[in-house]
Amino acid sequence: MTDLLEVAYQVIKPEIEVVAEGLRFPEGPIALADGSLLVVEIAGKALTRVAADGTLSVIAELEGGPNGAALGPDGWCYICNSGGWLHQKFDDGFYYTVGQSPDNGWIEKVNLQTGEIQTLYDSCDGQPLRAPNDIVFDRAGGFYFTDHGKADSFKRDVTAVYYAAADGSGIREVIRPLLTPNGIGLSPDENILYVAETHSRRLWAFELAGTGEIEPVPRPASVNGGRLVAGLPDGFLLDSLAVDSAGHICVGSIGKGHGGVWDISPDGRCRTFFSMDDPFCTNICFGARDRDAAYVTCSGSGRLVSFKWPRPGASINFL
Repeated sequence: MTDLLEVAYQVIKPEIEVVAEGLRFPEGPIALADGSLLVVEIAGKALTRVAADGTLSVIAELEGGPNGAALGPDGWCYICNSGGWLHQKFDDGFYYTVGQSPDNGWIEKVNLQTGEIQTLYDSCDGQPLRAPNDIVFDRAGGFYFTDHGKADSFKRDVTAVYYAAADGSGIREVIRPLLTPNGIGLSPDENILYVAETHSRRLWAFELAGTGEIEPVPRPASVNGGRLVAGLPDGFLLDSLAVDSAGHICVGSIGKGHGGVWDISPDGRCRTFFSMDDPFCTNICFGARDRDAAYVTCSGSGRLVSFKWPRPGASINFL
C-alpha cells in the first residue's frame, strides 16, 4: 500500500477575483442565497456581512476571537469563539498569528436581523472549552465543533470534537485525543465526519454510528478512532475545511509559502493544491447560487477572494 504521506499531488495557481478587502483577519465564510456573504473577523472581533459589491457592514461586535461560523436551523449564525488570537504584521506585508489569549473560549450565536448575541456553551461536563474553532451542522439540527486548544512555550492542550444541541440544551464529547483539531465537515451523505489537525498536518475521517456518535477504528490501528485520509508534507499546516458534491475534502492551508487550498479525494489518493499568494488561507465555502464558486478567506491580507472550483460544493444544511 502506498504511504499516504508520499502521495504525489498537482499544484495549480487559480485565477482569483477579490470579493472584499480591508477585513481584519477574516474566517468562517458563509455564502447566502441573496449573493452576500458572512465572515467573522478574528482580529476585528465582529460578524460582518459582505455585500455583492464588496461593501462591508458589521452585524455584531463580539468579544474574544470569533473563528468558525455556520447558520443554524433557527436562522441565527452560530460561532465558535476561541477566546482570542494575537496577530502581528510582518515585513512581507501580511498579518500572522503569533499567539493566543489565555482566556477560555465558548460557543455563541448571533441574530442576523437584530445583532443580538447569546452564549450557548462554555464547558462540557465541567471541563471548560479552550478554543472552539470550526463548526458544521447535521440534518438533525445539531452541530459538531472542534476545540483547537491553547498552547504556550512549554505545553499544548490535547483536545476534542464535541456535538451540541442548537438550543443550548446539551453538549457531549465525541472524539478524543486530538492535537490542534481545526477544520470539520460532513460527507454529502453525512456518514463520515472529517477533521483536520493543524500542526500534525493530518486529515482524519470518522465513521458515524448515529447522531453525534462515531464508530471508532480500534486501537492500535487508530489512536483516536479515525481513519487517516491524508498526512500532508512539508510546511502545509491545515486550517478549516468544506466538502464538495463529489465528497472531496477542501482544506485551507497556512504557512509562509504554503498558503492555498487542498482538494483531497475521500480515499486520500487524489490531491490537488490550489496555491495562493497569502500565507493564511484559513477557510473556504461554496456559493449558494453559483455552487462551483469557491470563496476563500485570505486572512493575512484581509481579503475574501473567489475562484472556480472543479466541482460544485455540497449542499449545506439550513442555508
